[in-house]
Amino acid sequence: MIRFRDASVVYDGGVRALSNLDLEIGDGEFVVVVGLSGAGKSTLIRAVNGLVPLTSGHLEVNGREVPGLDRTGLRELRSEVGMVFQGFNLVDRTSVLNNVLMGRLHRVPTWRTLLGRYPADDVALAAAALDRVGILDKARVRANHLSGGQRQRVGIARALAQEPSIILADEPVASLDPPTSHVVMRYLKQISNELGITTVVNLHFLDLATAYADRIIGLRAGELVFDGPGEDCDAAVFESIYGRSLTADDTMDKQAAM
Repeated sequence: MIRFRDASVVYDGGVRALSNLDLEIGDGEFVVVVGLSGAGKSTLIRAVNGLVPLTSGHLEVNGREVPGLDRTGLRELRSEVGMVFQGFNLVDRTSVLNNVLMGRLHRVPTWRTLLGRYPADDVALAAAALDRVGILDKARVRANHLSGGQRQRVGIARALAQEPSIILADEPVASLDPPTSHVVMRYLKQISNELGITTVVNLHFLDLATAYADRIIGLRAGELVFDGPGEDCDAAVFESIYGRSLTADDTMDKQAAM
């Protein structure tokens, strides 16, 4: 469970990224957050695992009041929250399997990670995560030899190896072509559905949002302006979220056709 109550984030200089947000995301939901650049999408996601602290208000994640957590509490929270990044955040010089095993760092003694001697159960779990995203055959390949879509699937497997209750994906397809973007989104949706993992994804492309979201959250200038099922979102709804007419840049399929 993720619950924001009257939550605000104000950055230095007075920039208000979230404004009095009231939002609840239930266990196992697949939620897509949309909005213009600067609407507060990344701030919302990064507040969930404590990377961005609230300026005021309340945020409860898995029964913890996040603003009150100390360093130990934040480590425990982040061990339960997998993160998928736009830029993949892989270690290029090591293997795909080792990258996924980094999702086990919170559960494995430091000496084992330094020597690369992970327990057999952790290696098996990492391999299963790679298999789930269809890339187990690349386990021994160096990460820098992968395509962008393969790298993002490794990022998903690494998050999955944490055995998280929540996965946060911050613009996970922003640098990918349309077919690869659909592959990544299908894996994220499948994992959420099959494993019951609450998943929150930031997207810019509106056609992807409606294709995969159980629920769409619309942010505009840090405020919640829409909250409803993906199938309820048409062009008029998105125009109300964006505060302007839609363009080809807002949909992946139209961009690909240009």
